[in-house]
Amino acid sequence: MLQVSNIAKSIDVYSFFSGIGLLDLGFENAGFNIEFVSDIKRAFLHGYQYARKCMKLSAPMYGYWNASIDEALDNRLENSLKNALCDSKSRNQRVFFVGGPPCPDFSVGGKNHGKNGDNGKLSKSYVDIILEYKPDGFLFENVKGLWRTKRHREFYEEIKAILIKNGYRVTESLVNAIEYGVPQDRERIILIGFHESFLKLSKHHEQNGYLTDFPWDKYKEHNLSEISGLPWPQTTEFHSNSKSSCPAGINVELAVEYWFTKNNVLKHPNTHHCFVPRAGLAKFKTIAEGDVSKKSYKRLHRWRYSPTAAYGNNEVHLHPYFERRISVAEALSIQSLPAEFNLPNDMSLSDMFKSIGNGVPYLLALGIAKTILSYLGENDVGDC
Repeated sequence: MLQVSNIAKSIDVYSFFSGIGLLDLGFENAGFNIEFVSDIKRAFLHGYQYARKCMKLSAPMYGYWNASIDEALDNRLENSLKNALCDSKSRNQRVFFVGGPPCPDFSVGGKNHGKNGDNGKLSKSYVDIILEYKPDGFLFENVKGLWRTKRHREFYEEIKAILIKNGYRVTESLVNAIEYGVPQDRERIILIGFHESFLKLSKHHEQNGYLTDFPWDKYKEHNLSEISGLPWPQTTEFHSNSKSSCPAGINVELAVEYWFTKNNVLKHPNTHHCFVPRAGLAKFKTIAEGDVSKKSYKRLHRWRYSPTAAYGNNEVHLHPYFERRISVAEALSIQSLPAEFNLPNDMSLSDMFKSIGNGVPYLLALGIAKTILSYLGENDVGDC
């Protein structure tokens, strides 16, 4: 556990689209207080609560709310959220919203319906919640398609302009999880904002509503160009239960096998949680170790990092040297989670893999949370 700063202790995090809490865990272990948790899917909240108990973390002060983001404006959740916010303020706490709205409508490999899709609309709903309740700061996370696809980018620029108009000073970056030590090539757009009343205006630098001095690179452990230049193995003929030594010249801490060993995945509580195919086993044997060239039936290479985690959503990721799909324990390790993080036996396999794949990789979340604290520490925080 990192040393908790006074700044972190003074901030209550309100989490939306919480899933099983991967993003929240990064903020918690950086020192923030996770006090309000919400998700529309009850099974995800059940997994969230179970994982916290396994890690001996206390429950959020204001509880777990099984509700959609839109219900934050109706009578049922509105009063609860308002009461919680009032209580945070009565304790002289600052409030920070975090959320990664579901992203299939902005994903190149997803539905691509954009802002009008059922999931795409939730990004605007999250912004509406920020504007309605005016937290001191927020984090918005989404797929790279929102940043790189022209028609989605127009929507993204619109919501940023609305936030700036309403007093938020923002900063953004397209980050890759592997830069923070996650064994996974996963790009995400991160938008962070602080209300102008929260920052001491003499202590930060901005231009047209954009913060120009946010230290995005401070807690990155790796340089992308250097990583890509390493002699990573490409494909190896698949042999069940084969042994293989770590090749020279790679960064072993970014390799799948390193994390399998680190988390002792074969003895993890979720080691036997794995889809067993009714058909297709013969196909499993024909795919080379490291062949991730197709949309599905990707076989990971033990001495290389994984592609983006999408262990449900029509993708099948195969174990490097076993004739099966990867297990829940292995998926959790590829998301860089601590070995103590595990999910309950009564959670369905579909819900386990979907919630893991949807989550923000833990070390990425931790790195971003530490960066926020560093920025607030260097620039000071307005009086509570």
